[in-house]
Amino acid sequence: MESAEEKTVTEIPKEFAGQRADVFLSGFLTELSRSSIKKHIELGHILIDRRVFKPSRIISGGESLSVNIPPPKPCGINGEKIDVEVIHEDRDIIVVNKPAGMVVHPGAGVAGGTLVNALVHMCGDLSGIGGEMRPGIVHRLDKETSGIMVVAKNDRAHGNLSGQFKDRETEKEYVAIVSGEMKKGSGVFSSPIGRSPSNRVKMTSFSRAGRSAETRWEIIERLRGATLVNVWPKTGRTHQIRVHFSENGFPVLADKVYGGKKNRPKNSKILGGLIKRHALHARSLGFTHPATGKRIELSAEIPEDMVSAIDFLRRQNG
Repeated sequence: MESAEEKTVTEIPKEFAGQRADVFLSGFLTELSRSSIKKHIELGHILIDRRVFKPSRIISGGESLSVNIPPPKPCGINGEKIDVEVIHEDRDIIVVNKPAGMVVHPGAGVAGGTLVNALVHMCGDLSGIGGEMRPGIVHRLDKETSGIMVVAKNDRAHGNLSGQFKDRETEKEYVAIVSGEMKKGSGVFSSPIGRSPSNRVKMTSFSRAGRSAETRWEIIERLRGATLVNVWPKTGRTHQIRVHFSENGFPVLADKVYGGKKNRPKNSKILGGLIKRHALHARSLGFTHPATGKRIELSAEIPEDMVSAIDFLRRQNG
Protein backbone atom coordinates (compact mmCIF):
# COMPACT_ATOMS: atom_id res chain seq x y z
CA MET A 1 0.00 0.00 0.00
CA GLU A 2 1.26 3.48 -0.78
CA SER A 3 2.30 5.76 2.06
CA ALA A 4 0.49 9.04 2.72
CA GLU A 5 3.45 10.99 1.28
CA GLU A 6 3.15 9.23 -2.07
CA LYS A 7 -0.61 9.11 -2.44
CA THR A 8 -2.15 11.48 -4.98
CA VAL A 9 -5.33 11.47 -7.05
CA THR A 10 -6.51 13.70 -9.86
CA GLU A 11 -10.25 13.48 -9.30
CA ILE A 12 -12.55 12.90 -6.30
CA PRO A 13 -15.17 10.29 -7.22
CA LYS A 14 -18.79 11.48 -7.48
CA GLU A 15 -19.86 8.92 -4.87
CA PHE A 16 -18.36 11.13 -2.14
CA ALA A 17 -20.54 14.12 -2.99
CA GLY A 18 -22.10 15.65 0.12
CA GLN A 19 -19.33 14.54 2.50
CA ARG A 20 -17.17 16.94 4.46
CA ALA A 21 -13.68 17.13 3.03
CA ASP A 22 -12.00 16.05 6.28
CA VAL A 23 -14.32 13.03 6.58
CA PHE A 24 -13.56 11.97 3.00
CA LEU A 25 -9.82 12.45 3.54
CA SER A 26 -9.93 10.47 6.80
CA GLY A 27 -11.14 7.47 4.82
CA PHE A 28 -8.75 8.12 1.94
CA LEU A 29 -5.53 8.85 3.86
CA THR A 30 -5.90 5.97 6.28
CA GLU A 31 -2.41 6.37 7.77
CA LEU A 32 -3.19 9.86 9.09
CA SER A 33 -5.36 10.88 12.02
CA ARG A 34 -8.11 13.43 11.51
CA SER A 35 -6.18 16.04 13.49
CA SER A 36 -3.10 15.47 11.29
CA ILE A 37 -5.20 15.83 8.15
CA LYS A 38 -6.49 19.16 9.46
CA LYS A 39 -2.92 20.31 10.07
CA HIS A 40 -1.79 19.30 6.56
CA ILE A 41 -4.80 21.10 5.04
CA GLU A 42 -3.83 24.28 6.91
CA LEU A 43 -0.21 23.96 5.76
CA GLY A 44 -1.28 23.58 2.13
CA HIS A 45 -0.02 20.03 1.77
CA ILE A 46 -3.48 18.93 0.63
CA LEU A 47 -5.26 20.97 -2.06
CA ILE A 48 -8.63 20.76 -3.80
CA ASP A 49 -8.73 22.29 -7.25
CA ARG A 50 -5.20 23.57 -6.50
CA ARG A 51 -6.43 25.72 -3.62
CA VAL A 52 -6.32 25.63 0.17
CA PHE A 53 -9.73 24.78 1.62
CA LYS A 54 -11.51 24.45 4.95
CA PRO A 55 -11.83 20.98 6.51
CA SER A 56 -15.60 21.54 6.66
CA ARG A 57 -15.88 22.06 2.90
CA ILE A 58 -18.58 19.90 1.32
CA ILE A 59 -17.39 17.68 -1.51
CA SER A 60 -19.25 17.97 -4.83
CA GLY A 61 -17.42 15.13 -6.57
CA GLY A 62 -15.23 15.59 -9.60
CA GLU A 63 -12.83 18.07 -7.97
CA SER A 64 -9.09 17.58 -8.40
CA LEU A 65 -7.23 16.52 -5.29
CA SER A 66 -3.48 16.74 -4.75
CA VAL A 67 -1.65 15.35 -1.73
CA ASN A 68 1.98 16.28 -1.19
CA ILE A 69 2.84 15.57 2.44
CA PRO A 70 6.53 15.88 3.31
CA PRO A 71 8.12 13.06 5.29
CA PRO A 72 8.14 13.56 9.07
CA LYS A 73 11.10 15.35 10.58
CA PRO A 74 13.56 13.04 12.30
CA CYS A 75 12.80 12.82 16.00
CA GLY A 76 16.39 13.62 16.89
CA ILE A 77 16.66 10.61 19.21
CA ASN A 78 19.42 8.10 18.66
CA GLY A 79 18.40 4.49 18.39
CA GLU A 80 20.12 2.19 20.85
CA LYS A 81 20.38 -1.59 20.77
CA ILE A 82 18.68 -2.40 24.08
CA ASP A 83 17.13 -5.76 24.90
CA VAL A 84 13.36 -5.27 25.25
CA GLU A 85 10.89 -8.16 24.96
CA VAL A 86 8.46 -7.74 22.06
CA ILE A 87 5.09 -9.32 22.79
CA HIS A 88 3.36 -8.38 19.52
CA GLU A 89 4.23 -6.36 16.43
CA ASP A 90 2.50 -5.52 13.17
CA ARG A 91 2.53 -2.61 10.74
CA ASP A 92 0.53 -0.37 13.10
CA ILE A 93 1.62 -1.16 16.66
CA ILE A 94 4.35 -2.74 18.73
CA VAL A 95 3.61 -4.13 22.20
CA VAL A 96 6.54 -4.57 24.58
CA ASN A 97 7.31 -5.73 28.11
CA LYS A 98 9.12 -2.74 29.64
CA PRO A 99 11.71 -3.83 32.19
CA ALA A 100 11.86 -2.21 35.63
CA GLY A 101 14.40 0.60 35.86
CA MET A 102 13.86 1.83 32.29
CA VAL A 103 12.54 5.35 31.66
CA VAL A 104 9.93 5.48 28.89
CA HIS A 105 11.23 8.51 26.96
CA PRO A 106 14.05 11.07 27.11
CA GLY A 107 13.50 14.10 29.32
CA ALA A 108 15.24 16.34 31.82
CA GLY A 109 18.52 14.69 32.76
CA VAL A 110 17.76 11.53 30.74
CA ALA A 111 19.15 11.48 27.20
CA GLY A 112 19.59 7.78 26.54
CA GLY A 113 18.85 4.26 27.66
CA THR A 114 15.10 4.82 27.40
CA LEU A 115 12.38 2.69 25.87
CA VAL A 116 12.10 5.22 23.03
CA ASN A 117 15.81 4.84 22.26
CA ALA A 118 15.26 1.08 22.01
CA LEU A 119 12.15 1.50 19.85
CA VAL A 120 13.84 3.91 17.44
CA HIS A 121 16.50 1.24 16.91
CA MET A 122 13.92 -1.52 16.40
CA CYS A 123 11.37 0.50 14.38
CA GLY A 124 12.98 3.17 12.27
CA ASP A 125 9.58 4.52 11.18
CA LEU A 126 8.62 6.10 14.52
CA SER A 127 10.10 9.54 13.74
CA GLY A 128 7.73 12.41 14.41
CA ILE A 129 4.78 10.28 15.53
CA GLY A 130 3.22 11.92 18.59
CA GLY A 131 6.00 14.44 19.25
CA GLU A 132 9.73 14.61 18.65
CA MET A 133 10.76 13.44 22.14
CA ARG A 134 8.01 10.85 22.57
CA PRO A 135 7.56 9.19 19.17
CA GLY A 136 4.82 6.58 19.25
CA ILE A 137 4.15 6.84 22.99
CA VAL A 138 0.45 6.84 23.95
CA HIS A 139 0.76 5.91 27.65
CA ARG A 140 3.51 5.51 30.23
CA LEU A 141 4.71 3.42 33.13
CA ASP A 142 6.81 4.71 36.01
CA LYS A 143 10.54 4.04 35.71
CA GLU A 144 10.50 1.25 38.31
CA THR A 145 7.20 -0.29 37.15
CA SER A 146 7.61 -3.20 34.75
CA GLY A 147 5.12 -4.49 32.26
CA ILE A 148 3.13 -4.24 29.10
CA MET A 149 3.00 -1.14 26.89
CA VAL A 150 1.54 -0.52 23.44
CA VAL A 151 3.32 1.90 21.10
CA ALA A 152 1.96 3.38 17.84
CA LYS A 153 3.95 2.92 14.64
CA ASN A 154 2.07 5.45 12.52
CA ASP A 155 0.16 8.66 13.02
CA ARG A 156 -3.32 7.23 12.66
CA ALA A 157 -2.64 4.46 15.18
CA HIS A 158 -1.27 7.07 17.56
CA GLY A 159 -4.41 9.18 17.36
CA ASN A 160 -6.68 6.16 17.74
CA LEU A 161 -4.86 4.67 20.73
CA SER A 162 -4.46 8.03 22.45
CA GLY A 163 -8.22 8.46 22.18
CA GLN A 164 -8.85 5.04 23.69
CA PHE A 165 -6.69 5.84 26.72
CA LYS A 166 -8.26 9.28 27.10
CA ASP A 167 -11.80 7.89 26.88
CA ARG A 168 -10.96 5.00 29.27
CA GLU A 169 -11.71 2.37 26.65
CA THR A 170 -8.62 0.33 27.50
CA GLU A 171 -8.51 -2.37 30.17
CA LYS A 172 -5.38 -2.36 32.34
CA GLU A 173 -4.54 -5.01 34.92
CA TYR A 174 -1.60 -4.80 37.31
CA VAL A 175 -0.27 -7.18 39.91
CA ALA A 176 1.32 -5.77 43.07
CA ILE A 177 2.83 -6.96 46.31
CA VAL A 178 1.72 -4.56 49.04
CA SER A 179 3.07 -4.33 52.59
CA GLY A 180 0.65 -5.47 55.29
CA GLU A 181 -2.01 -8.15 55.41
CA MET A 182 -5.23 -6.81 53.88
CA LYS A 183 -8.40 -8.13 55.51
CA LYS A 184 -11.09 -7.44 52.91
CA GLY A 185 -11.05 -9.61 49.79
CA SER A 186 -11.65 -6.77 47.35
CA GLY A 187 -12.49 -3.11 47.17
CA VAL A 188 -12.22 0.23 45.39
CA PHE A 189 -10.10 3.27 46.26
CA SER A 190 -11.64 6.45 44.85
CA SER A 191 -9.89 9.55 46.18
CA PRO A 192 -8.67 12.39 43.90
CA ILE A 193 -4.95 12.64 43.12
CA GLY A 194 -2.84 15.73 42.49
CA ARG A 195 0.67 17.10 42.98
CA SER A 196 1.75 17.39 46.61
CA PRO A 197 2.07 21.07 47.64
CA SER A 198 4.98 20.25 49.98
CA ASN A 199 6.93 17.77 47.81
CA ARG A 200 6.87 18.19 44.04
CA VAL A 201 8.15 14.65 43.50
CA LYS A 202 5.09 13.12 45.16
CA MET A 203 1.41 12.88 44.34
CA THR A 204 -1.29 12.91 47.01
CA SER A 205 -5.02 12.67 47.66
CA PHE A 206 -4.80 15.86 49.73
CA SER A 207 -4.06 18.25 46.89
CA ARG A 208 -6.58 21.03 46.23
CA ALA A 209 -5.98 20.51 42.51
CA GLY A 210 -6.56 16.76 42.67
CA ARG A 211 -8.36 14.99 39.83
CA SER A 212 -10.75 12.08 40.26
CA ALA A 213 -9.09 8.68 40.43
CA GLU A 214 -10.48 5.18 40.89
CA THR A 215 -8.59 1.96 41.59
CA ARG A 216 -10.31 -1.44 41.89
CA TRP A 217 -8.43 -4.27 43.56
CA GLU A 218 -8.82 -7.89 44.58
CA ILE A 219 -6.65 -10.12 46.73
CA ILE A 220 -4.84 -12.97 44.96
CA GLU A 221 -3.04 -14.34 48.01
CA ARG A 222 -2.34 -13.36 51.61
CA LEU A 223 1.33 -13.69 52.50
CA ARG A 224 3.30 -13.27 55.76
CA GLY A 225 3.25 -9.51 56.35
CA ALA A 226 2.24 -8.75 52.76
CA THR A 227 -0.58 -9.23 50.25
CA LEU A 228 -0.51 -10.13 46.56
CA VAL A 229 -3.22 -8.21 44.71
CA ASN A 230 -4.69 -7.73 41.24
CA VAL A 231 -5.32 -4.07 40.46
CA TRP A 232 -7.51 -2.46 37.79
CA PRO A 233 -7.08 1.34 37.59
CA LYS A 234 -10.09 2.94 35.92
CA THR A 235 -8.27 6.25 35.57
CA GLY A 236 -4.59 6.84 34.78
CA ARG A 237 -3.32 9.47 37.19
CA THR A 238 0.40 9.75 37.89
CA HIS A 239 1.47 7.24 40.59
CA GLN A 240 -2.22 6.39 41.09
CA ILE A 241 -1.87 2.79 42.32
CA ARG A 242 1.08 3.60 44.57
CA VAL A 243 -0.66 6.62 46.14
CA HIS A 244 -3.98 4.87 46.71
CA PHE A 245 -2.48 1.82 48.41
CA SER A 246 -0.03 3.88 50.47
CA GLU A 247 -2.66 6.31 51.75
CA ASN A 248 -4.89 3.38 52.71
CA GLY A 249 -2.15 1.85 54.83
CA PHE A 250 -0.77 -0.78 52.44
CA PRO A 251 2.08 0.74 50.39
CA VAL A 252 3.50 -1.16 47.47
CA LEU A 253 6.41 -3.25 48.71
CA ALA A 254 9.84 -1.56 48.37
CA ASP A 255 8.33 1.75 47.22
CA LYS A 256 11.05 4.31 48.05
CA VAL A 257 8.71 7.29 47.59
CA TYR A 258 5.43 6.17 49.17
CA GLY A 259 6.53 3.21 51.31
CA GLY A 260 7.95 4.71 54.46
CA LYS A 261 7.86 2.32 57.41
CA LYS A 262 4.20 1.35 57.10
CA ASN A 263 3.43 -2.35 57.60
CA ARG A 264 6.87 -3.56 56.58
CA PRO A 265 6.98 -7.38 56.53
CA LYS A 266 9.54 -9.23 58.65
CA ASN A 267 12.93 -9.91 57.10
CA SER A 268 12.65 -6.75 55.01
CA LYS A 269 16.43 -6.66 54.58
CA ILE A 270 16.38 -10.06 52.88
CA LEU A 271 13.45 -8.96 50.72
CA GLY A 272 15.41 -5.85 49.78
CA GLY A 273 18.06 -8.09 48.27
CA LEU A 274 15.47 -9.88 46.16
CA ILE A 275 13.58 -6.86 44.81
CA LYS A 276 15.23 -3.45 44.56
CA ARG A 277 12.28 -1.51 43.16
CA HIS A 278 8.59 -1.16 43.97
CA ALA A 279 6.75 -4.44 43.39
CA LEU A 280 4.31 -3.32 40.70
CA HIS A 281 3.88 -4.91 37.27
CA ALA A 282 1.49 -4.08 34.40
CA ARG A 283 0.38 -7.62 33.59
CA SER A 284 -2.22 -7.22 30.85
CA LEU A 285 -3.67 -4.65 28.49
CA GLY A 286 -6.86 -4.81 26.46
CA PHE A 287 -7.61 -2.40 23.62
CA THR A 288 -9.15 -2.16 20.17
CA HIS A 289 -6.64 -2.59 17.36
CA PRO A 290 -6.45 0.81 15.60
CA ALA A 291 -6.48 -0.72 12.10
CA THR A 292 -8.55 -3.90 12.31
CA GLY A 293 -11.08 -2.75 14.92
CA LYS A 294 -10.74 -6.10 16.71
CA ARG A 295 -10.56 -6.23 20.49
CA ILE A 296 -7.31 -7.79 21.68
CA GLU A 297 -5.79 -8.53 25.07
CA LEU A 298 -2.10 -9.16 25.60
CA SER A 299 -0.12 -9.97 28.72
CA ALA A 300 3.42 -9.84 30.11
CA GLU A 301 4.69 -12.43 32.58
CA ILE A 302 5.53 -11.34 36.13
CA PRO A 303 9.31 -10.65 36.23
CA GLU A 304 11.79 -12.74 38.17
CA ASP A 305 12.42 -10.23 40.98
CA MET A 306 8.74 -10.15 41.93
CA VAL A 307 8.45 -13.94 41.61
CA SER A 308 11.44 -14.32 43.96
CA ALA A 309 9.87 -11.95 46.51
CA ILE A 310 6.54 -13.83 46.34
CA ASP A 311 8.26 -17.19 46.81
CA PHE A 312 10.21 -15.85 49.80
CA LEU A 313 7.04 -14.53 51.45
CA ARG A 314 5.28 -17.84 50.83
CA ARG A 315 8.07 -19.66 52.62
CA GLN A 316 7.63 -17.29 55.55
CA ASN A 317 4.05 -18.53 55.77
CA GLY A 318 5.48 -21.96 56.53
